[in-house]
Amino acid sequence: MGRLGLAFSTFFRVLGDAEYAQATRQLAEGNLRLEAKPVPETPKATKTDTLKPTRSDAITLLAALQRESRFVDFVQEDLSGYDDAQVGAAARDVHQGARQVLNRMFAIKPLRTEVEGDSVEVSEGDDAGCFQLVGKVEGKPPYRGSLNHHGWEAGQCEIPIWNGSAEASSVVAPAEIELS
Repeated sequence: MGRLGLAFSTFFRVLGDAEYAQATRQLAEGNLRLEAKPVPETPKATKTDTLKPTRSDAITLLAALQRESRFVDFVQEDLSGYDDAQVGAAARDVHQGARQVLNRMFAIKPLRTEVEGDSVEVSEGDDAGCFQLVGKVEGKPPYRGSLNHHGWEAGQCEIPIWNGSAEASSVVAPAEIELS
């Protein structure tokens, strides 16, 4: 954090924490001395230790979608030269493979059990991260409205552990080379 960031964070912490404000005042006036705490020594790697390269879980997910449904190929393809029937046929395969990946890794399920169009109520204690109010939103909860979309939630999050090389950590799909 730079000095500007430190200044802002200190400013807001002083406003909200009286004890911190007092300690900051004493430090600024020279009445408080801070002692440097020893930094714990990190163990040195031995020849038997192996460092595993890291990879973003997002890239691992994207790679699974590509491998099992050709998702990236489909999205990156210029579809303007194909008719609707060709796009629909390709989309069916992508949809099926992508759905299998999402269900296997995340156990995707509807957030609400009501049928779309049913009347629902959002109470004052309901978590705002679980719904999105649209339309004419006025006043305070409870709100009553019609369910437009049931939402989705993950029943699990099981991204496979990736064990490739550091050089391949950003590869979504390897180049395919046919030998003759």
